[in-house]
Amino acid sequence: MANSKQPDLKLLLSHPAHFFSLGMGAGLAKKAPGTFGTLAGIPLFWLISHYSTLIQLIIITALFLAGIYFCRKTGQALGISDHGSIVWDEIVAVMLVLAFTENQWQWWLAAFVLFRIFDIWKPFPIRQCDAKIKGGFGVMFDDLLAAIYAIISLNILLWLNTQT
Repeated sequence: MANSKQPDLKLLLSHPAHFFSLGMGAGLAKKAPGTFGTLAGIPLFWLISHYSTLIQLIIITALFLAGIYFCRKTGQALGISDHGSIVWDEIVAVMLVLAFTENQWQWWLAAFVLFRIFDIWKPFPIRQCDAKIKGGFGVMFDDLLAAIYAIISLNILLWLNTQT
Protein backbone atom coordinates (compact mmCIF):
# COMPACT_ATOMS: atom_id res chain seq x y z
CA MET A 1 0.00 0.00 0.00
CA ALA A 2 2.98 2.30 -0.49
CA ASN A 3 1.22 4.21 -3.29
CA SER A 4 -2.19 4.16 -1.65
CA LYS A 5 -3.73 6.69 0.65
CA GLN A 6 -6.04 6.34 3.61
CA PRO A 7 -9.61 7.43 3.01
CA ASP A 8 -11.11 10.15 5.15
CA LEU A 9 -14.37 12.03 5.57
CA LYS A 10 -13.42 14.37 2.74
CA LEU A 11 -13.09 11.47 0.28
CA LEU A 12 -16.24 9.80 1.65
CA LEU A 13 -18.30 12.90 0.89
CA SER A 14 -16.58 13.87 -2.37
CA HIS A 15 -18.52 11.51 -4.66
CA PRO A 16 -21.53 9.19 -4.30
CA ALA A 17 -19.39 6.24 -5.43
CA HIS A 18 -16.99 6.83 -2.55
CA PHE A 19 -19.85 7.27 -0.09
CA PHE A 20 -21.31 3.89 -1.00
CA SER A 21 -18.07 1.94 -1.55
CA LEU A 22 -16.83 3.13 1.84
CA GLY A 23 -20.03 1.80 3.37
CA MET A 24 -21.54 5.19 4.20
CA GLY A 25 -18.63 5.60 6.61
CA ALA A 26 -18.29 2.04 7.95
CA GLY A 27 -15.13 1.54 5.88
CA LEU A 28 -13.43 4.41 7.70
CA ALA A 29 -13.17 2.29 10.86
CA LYS A 30 -9.52 2.08 11.95
CA LYS A 31 -9.85 -1.61 12.90
CA ALA A 32 -11.82 -4.33 11.09
CA PRO A 33 -13.53 -2.17 8.44
CA GLY A 34 -14.80 -5.33 6.69
CA THR A 35 -16.59 -6.37 9.85
CA PHE A 36 -18.13 -2.90 10.21
CA GLY A 37 -19.16 -3.04 6.54
CA THR A 38 -20.78 -6.42 7.09
CA LEU A 39 -22.65 -5.00 10.08
CA ALA A 40 -23.85 -2.10 7.91
CA GLY A 41 -25.38 -4.59 5.48
CA ILE A 42 -27.72 -6.04 8.12
CA PRO A 43 -30.03 -3.00 8.56
CA LEU A 44 -29.93 -2.42 4.80
CA PHE A 45 -31.17 -5.96 4.25
CA TRP A 46 -33.81 -5.46 6.94
CA LEU A 47 -35.17 -2.57 4.83
CA ILE A 48 -35.85 -4.97 1.93
CA SER A 49 -36.64 -8.08 3.98
CA HIS A 50 -40.41 -7.62 3.65
CA TYR A 51 -40.21 -8.08 -0.13
CA SER A 52 -40.39 -11.48 -1.82
CA THR A 53 -37.11 -13.34 -2.29
CA LEU A 54 -37.24 -12.58 -6.01
CA ILE A 55 -37.51 -8.82 -5.41
CA GLN A 56 -34.74 -9.04 -2.79
CA LEU A 57 -32.49 -10.78 -5.31
CA ILE A 58 -33.24 -8.18 -7.98
CA ILE A 59 -32.34 -5.39 -5.56
CA ILE A 60 -29.19 -7.19 -4.41
CA THR A 61 -28.18 -7.80 -8.05
CA ALA A 62 -28.61 -4.09 -8.80
CA LEU A 63 -26.51 -3.22 -5.74
CA PHE A 64 -23.85 -5.73 -6.87
CA LEU A 65 -23.71 -4.22 -10.36
CA ALA A 66 -23.57 -0.67 -8.98
CA GLY A 67 -20.84 -1.87 -6.64
CA ILE A 68 -18.60 -2.78 -9.56
CA TYR A 69 -18.55 0.91 -10.49
CA PHE A 70 -18.40 2.21 -6.90
CA CYS A 71 -15.49 -0.04 -5.94
CA ARG A 72 -13.54 0.59 -9.16
CA LYS A 73 -13.84 4.36 -8.77
CA THR A 74 -12.81 4.37 -5.10
CA GLY A 75 -10.01 1.86 -5.70
CA GLN A 76 -8.61 4.21 -8.35
CA ALA A 77 -8.88 7.20 -6.00
CA LEU A 78 -7.10 5.28 -3.22
CA GLY A 79 -4.43 3.78 -5.47
CA ILE A 80 -5.24 0.15 -4.67
CA SER A 81 -7.97 -1.93 -6.28
CA ASP A 82 -9.27 -3.67 -3.15
CA HIS A 83 -8.38 -1.24 -0.37
CA GLY A 84 -9.52 -2.51 3.04
CA SER A 85 -11.76 0.50 3.52
CA ILE A 86 -13.88 -0.47 0.50
CA VAL A 87 -16.71 -2.39 2.16
CA TRP A 88 -19.59 -2.21 -0.33
CA ASP A 89 -18.68 -5.77 -1.30
CA GLU A 90 -19.25 -6.97 2.28
CA ILE A 91 -22.50 -5.02 2.52
CA VAL A 92 -23.99 -6.54 -0.63
CA ALA A 93 -22.64 -10.03 0.06
CA VAL A 94 -24.10 -10.26 3.56
CA MET A 95 -27.42 -9.03 2.15
CA LEU A 96 -27.31 -11.99 -0.24
CA VAL A 97 -26.59 -14.38 2.61
CA LEU A 98 -29.47 -12.96 4.64
CA ALA A 99 -31.83 -13.40 1.68
CA PHE A 100 -31.32 -17.16 2.13
CA THR A 101 -31.33 -17.17 5.93
CA GLU A 102 -34.15 -17.97 8.33
CA ASN A 103 -35.63 -14.76 9.72
CA GLN A 104 -34.52 -15.33 13.32
CA TRP A 105 -31.78 -13.46 15.14
CA GLN A 106 -29.80 -16.68 15.83
CA TRP A 107 -29.68 -17.50 12.13
CA TRP A 108 -28.77 -13.90 11.23
CA LEU A 109 -25.92 -14.08 13.75
CA ALA A 110 -24.77 -17.37 12.23
CA ALA A 111 -24.99 -15.79 8.75
CA PHE A 112 -22.85 -12.86 9.89
CA VAL A 113 -20.21 -15.09 11.51
CA LEU A 114 -20.04 -17.59 8.64
CA PHE A 115 -19.77 -14.86 6.02
CA ARG A 116 -16.95 -13.15 7.95
CA ILE A 117 -15.12 -16.47 8.33
CA PHE A 118 -15.25 -17.21 4.60
CA ASP A 119 -14.46 -13.61 3.63
CA ILE A 120 -11.36 -13.60 5.85
CA TRP A 121 -10.24 -17.21 5.30
CA LYS A 122 -10.85 -17.15 1.51
CA PRO A 123 -10.92 -20.93 0.86
CA PHE A 124 -10.45 -22.25 -2.68
CA PRO A 125 -11.26 -20.72 -5.16
CA ILE A 126 -11.91 -17.41 -3.38
CA ARG A 127 -8.23 -16.59 -2.69
CA GLN A 128 -7.27 -17.45 -6.28
CA CYS A 129 -10.05 -15.27 -7.71
CA ASP A 130 -9.10 -12.45 -5.34
CA ALA A 131 -5.51 -12.61 -6.58
CA LYS A 132 -6.34 -12.81 -10.29
CA ILE A 133 -9.50 -10.73 -10.83
CA LYS A 134 -8.92 -7.04 -10.22
CA GLY A 135 -10.94 -3.86 -10.52
CA GLY A 136 -14.47 -3.32 -9.30
CA PHE A 137 -15.68 -6.74 -10.45
CA GLY A 138 -12.84 -8.49 -8.63
CA VAL A 139 -13.61 -6.59 -5.42
CA MET A 140 -17.26 -7.65 -5.60
CA PHE A 141 -16.73 -11.20 -6.90
CA ASP A 142 -14.62 -12.70 -4.10
CA ASP A 143 -17.24 -11.62 -1.55
CA LEU A 144 -19.96 -13.14 -3.71
CA LEU A 145 -18.09 -16.44 -3.49
CA ALA A 146 -17.72 -16.07 0.29
CA ALA A 147 -21.48 -15.46 0.45
CA ILE A 148 -22.14 -18.67 -1.49
CA TYR A 149 -19.96 -20.63 0.97
CA ALA A 150 -21.87 -19.06 3.87
CA ILE A 151 -25.25 -19.89 2.29
CA ILE A 152 -24.22 -23.51 1.75
CA SER A 153 -22.95 -23.75 5.34
CA LEU A 154 -26.16 -22.23 6.71
CA ASN A 155 -28.22 -24.73 4.75
CA ILE A 156 -26.15 -27.58 6.18
CA LEU A 157 -26.65 -26.19 9.70
CA LEU A 158 -30.38 -25.80 9.09
CA TRP A 159 -30.59 -29.38 7.81
CA LEU A 160 -28.62 -30.65 10.81
CA ASN A 161 -30.91 -28.66 13.11
CA THR A 162 -33.99 -30.34 11.63
CA GLN A 163 -32.42 -33.81 12.06
CA THR A 164 -32.22 -33.53 15.84
